[in-house]
Amino acid sequence: MQKPVNGFSKFSKEEKIDWVAQNFSKNPQTTKKILRTYWNSNEELQKIHDEFIENTLTNYYLPFAVAPNFMINQQMYTIPMAIEESSVVAAAGNAAKFWSTRGGFKASILGTEKIGQVHFMFKGDANKLETLFNTIKPQFFIDTETITKNMKKRGGGITSIELRNKTEELQNYYQLHCTFETLDAMGANFINSCLEQFAKTLERESEKVDLDIEVVMSILSNYVQNCVVKAEVSCRISDDKSPSSISKNFADKIIQAVAIAKAEPYRAVTHNKGVMNGIDAVVLATGNDFRAIEAGVHAYAAKDGKYSSLTHAKIENDTFYFWIEVPLALGTVGGLTSLHPLVKLALEILQQPTAKELMQIIAVAGLAQNFAALRSLVTTGIQKGHMKMHLLNLLNQAGADEQEKKQLVAHFKDREISNAAVAEALQNLRK
Repeated sequence: MQKPVNGFSKFSKEEKIDWVAQNFSKNPQTTKKILRTYWNSNEELQKIHDEFIENTLTNYYLPFAVAPNFMINQQMYTIPMAIEESSVVAAAGNAAKFWSTRGGFKASILGTEKIGQVHFMFKGDANKLETLFNTIKPQFFIDTETITKNMKKRGGGITSIELRNKTEELQNYYQLHCTFETLDAMGANFINSCLEQFAKTLERESEKVDLDIEVVMSILSNYVQNCVVKAEVSCRISDDKSPSSISKNFADKIIQAVAIAKAEPYRAVTHNKGVMNGIDAVVLATGNDFRAIEAGVHAYAAKDGKYSSLTHAKIENDTFYFWIEVPLALGTVGGLTSLHPLVKLALEILQQPTAKELMQIIAVAGLAQNFAALRSLVTTGIQKGHMKMHLLNLLNQAGADEQEKKQLVAHFKDREISNAAVAEALQNLRK
């Protein structure tokens, strides 16, 4: 049984590695070697990585790739993606190429409002609380002037503060519901700093009039239903096999697949996971918080009372439409954007987008990924393409050398791929 360790965060990096290797590894020397293998040889760069989080032992690598040929609002983009799933980047590239001959992607911002709340308990007269709030509301803005000064210069800041009575949901529960515009910053630190000052102001002013308020917490919300972007594609319906159109049969199948995801939550979760394959990969590559994005997006998918599809499809006036509306609170300044070299490079590849432009690019990546998945599902099936991309992983797991990989990739070009088939083919080759 492992014993508690005291002062672990104060250990040197080498001491932490030694402790982990000695306590959790059958072969401590091998463990140490693995951890050191992933250190960056550039000491300055490694120091930057070490200081991102606490108790760093090494770096955990993900492939950093690009998907080219994305036409978005009549501008061509190559989109950086960081992800380990074998078929995602290929699928994104295929979808981009497919739609590049059909007008490309269109994207627009529907809103950029971000939300934070001060949660507090109050057992007294609600009317007295409301009177206090209306009296001191200007003071919230005054007390946060030092925090908001620079943001306001750029055109952002606090946009509204409301008192909300939530006692029907929870006894004695009230909140300050606050909205913000943070421009190119994701704004978490800015929002939380404002909220904590709101809480101090509320406590101070309530004491003056003898109202007993207990602030529980002050925190931003990752549910940003008014920070939303729309991405869409459309093309004419025709059976002439033109590269600028799609067939009625294919369009109907896509629409049916989306309808099933709208009706059936079990399917909707996997359907939306495909959307997030594209979104998360770009969010991660650009140094944004994919956990916050995931939480907000999935909450949005259930906004109408049942978890449902994030994407939509229809035929109207002989035109096929496929689109997504999705909440994305993103930043292109602050955080990792000024620290991580690959994040800087990713933003450079994207031509230094504003936060609004990045919202559009990432929404397009999610829509493209979902389209690619649906296209496979309603035509050849998902496994054919997925397993083809997964073949090298299977060969690496089986210990195939470079010559064997080359021969087996050719062997499986027109054959069904499975774990058993790959193992058998490799065994036969070695005979």
